[in-house]
Amino acid sequence: MLEELKQRVFEQNIALVRHGLVVLTWGNVSARDGKTGLIVIKPSGVPYSAMKAEDMVVVDCDGNTVEGDYRPSSDLPTHLYLYKQYSSLGGIVHTHSTYATAFAQSGREIIAYGTTHADAFYGDVPCSRELTDEEIDEAYEWNTGKVIVECVDDVEAVPAILVKNHGVFTWGNTPEKAVENAVTLEEVAKMAYLSEQLNPDVKRVKQHLLDKHYFRKHGKNAYYGQK
Repeated sequence: MLEELKQRVFEQNIALVRHGLVVLTWGNVSARDGKTGLIVIKPSGVPYSAMKAEDMVVVDCDGNTVEGDYRPSSDLPTHLYLYKQYSSLGGIVHTHSTYATAFAQSGREIIAYGTTHADAFYGDVPCSRELTDEEIDEAYEWNTGKVIVECVDDVEAVPAILVKNHGVFTWGNTPEKAVENAVTLEEVAKMAYLSEQLNPDVKRVKQHLLDKHYFRKHGKNAYYGQK
């Protein structure tokens, strides 16, 4: 079932390792099948070095396992909540990548300081509020999805968020795009951190330049790359 999608999800989970975004088993990629609405996600706690495409778990929109020998990622309820809220999402990534997670642990958004940021994110990448004790004790992963949605104004314009004291979620219309956004987020987090070290008074990129770089890659008048 969904063998092609399972292969893609597997490959994108391995891509997280290749890009240095995860260590041990600290991350996951999922994808939603556009025809069936079924979701394919990494199995929980399985080492990347031992994982195979056939190990990916297929679940329905309520999290019931449809196919798979392993339990799905423990972060599945967060993925499910986001898929339920945003019909355009085809892939979701969760990591604890170092620089972006440092911002999350600090409760800091990643400010758009330059054009590298603006190429992918139309504005600052927000950091969520912390979960209440009640939210942690009851349906923790599902409530993580809720606090993410509280912060998302436009799922297309800023396809990433930092969850306070936790880590990173990114998304896209495909699992490949979601991973690309995770890679970009870690790089702009690193650049933001270094910029603040070099110049504590660094200022946000001016809106006109941010607009130029974002819209030359996104929207109906985009001209970056090939047709």
